[in-house]
Amino acid sequence: MRHFFTILSHEIRTLLFNPSTYVAAVLFLGVMGFIFAGILDSYSRTPQETPPAAVFFQLFWIPVFFMVPLLTMKSLAEERRLGTLETLLTAPVTTTEVVLGKFGAAYFLYLLLWGSTAGFHFVLHYYARDIRFIDAGPLLGGYLFIALSGLLFVAVGILASALARTQAVAGILSFTALFGLIIGLRFFGESALLQQDSFLTLKNTVESLQIFRHLEDFTNGIVDTRQVFFYLTGSILALIFSILGVEAKLLQG
Repeated sequence: MRHFFTILSHEIRTLLFNPSTYVAAVLFLGVMGFIFAGILDSYSRTPQETPPAAVFFQLFWIPVFFMVPLLTMKSLAEERRLGTLETLLTAPVTTTEVVLGKFGAAYFLYLLLWGSTAGFHFVLHYYARDIRFIDAGPLLGGYLFIALSGLLFVAVGILASALARTQAVAGILSFTALFGLIIGLRFFGESALLQQDSFLTLKNTVESLQIFRHLEDFTNGIVDTRQVFFYLTGSILALIFSILGVEAKLLQG
């Protein structure tokens, strides 16, 4: 792993000079700013018990669906299409270093974009006079969830890029996988099939994997080690499959 930080710094610079990064940033901040303004407007009209931070993070899936594909779709698929991936791997670097370097750069940008939304809450903290608007528990829990779940989401995006030959296909694969992981599991858990007694074990398993339930726990100050294990192992498996996918594509020529 001697060349990991070299690749990481290079990939971060590449992302910072990539127009799709700024497209993702503008869309992300625009969407999240609009959502945050809508939340504050609803709170100003009708008193509510749920802190604004908890409602804010409940809509995390909206930017994730377009931000993660934009940050990851070019990482491996575009390099393979241009033939630069093979050239890179002829240098004294390993496939693992390349994949982890690209993952680390995308994850860094992911955290940076989400971290910028802290400015919304800072402004609210500075100007709000209602103590209900300022609740550190859901805010810290929400950002912890974002950081932890982001490991899996970005790793899935890297895996999609490793399996695709063009960045467009990688973006579609990434969006589809994230949609199935976040929304698909939720609908599957509520399906009539799992309501039968014979599928009780499967229902409990699916419910334990639901992303929205994890978010609810984190914003309520509950950190379940099983959920932490799920995101860590899921991201590790996705990265392992990414490494194997890259090596398989290289062998195929």
